Amino acid sequence: MESSKAGGSVVEMTAPHFRPPQQARSRESLQKLLTSAEDVLSTGGIDDFTVAAVAEHAGVSVGAIYRRFSGKEQLLEAVKDQLLEQLESAVAEALRSARPGLRGLIEAFTRAMAGAFSGHTRAFPELLSGQSADGAERGLRALDTVQRALVDAVEPHLNDIARSEPRAAVRFTARTIIGACVHRAASSHAWPDDLTWPIWADRTADMAVAHLTSHD
Repeated sequence: MESSKAGGSVVEMTAPHFRPPQQARSRESLQKLLTSAEDVLSTGGIDDFTVAAVAEHAGVSVGAIYRRFSGKEQLLEAVKDQLLEQLESAVAEALRSARPGLRGLIEAFTRAMAGAFSGHTRAFPELLSGQSADGAERGLRALDTVQRALVDAVEPHLNDIARSEPRAAVRFTARTIIGACVHRAASSHAWPDDLTWPIWADRTADMAVAHLTSHD
């Protein structure tokens, strides 16, 4: 497995033919390319995601992309890895800076998830569904990471949870919030709920807190 630095974070490239950049200028070019690829995926979905479309958006030649990636699938995996790392980082940072207490943590988690999905309403559902076995595994690993981050953060506040099995209740809550984000992102274009992502996050957090603080 090879890795490269893109946008200040390490992006792991699992496909064998990727050429990691060695110089700062090359890393900047790679980041520009990945950002264009994200935009193409977010705008048109997987059906419109082609090497030619990404090259046109980035203002580079198709050959320039093939000099870095073996093809569409490897480029897609690189985009997936970057977006999922951004999701994991956003959740971790939100929980570190959350207001004290159970409600503060639930609100921070839900808002971080909503914030990550709001800019990529088409990309995240496509990526989490997995285009390959390895890709699906990476997506599930990211979801497990953010779920565990919430469970660990809430650990000192288990006494504030009224459920008979508080840890199980937190895991359920995390999975429900994550699943709701994925579903909303996937369906928002065809089935809008007329809410902004911040308002949706606050209402979802309210329901989550109500569940955790109500008795079985």
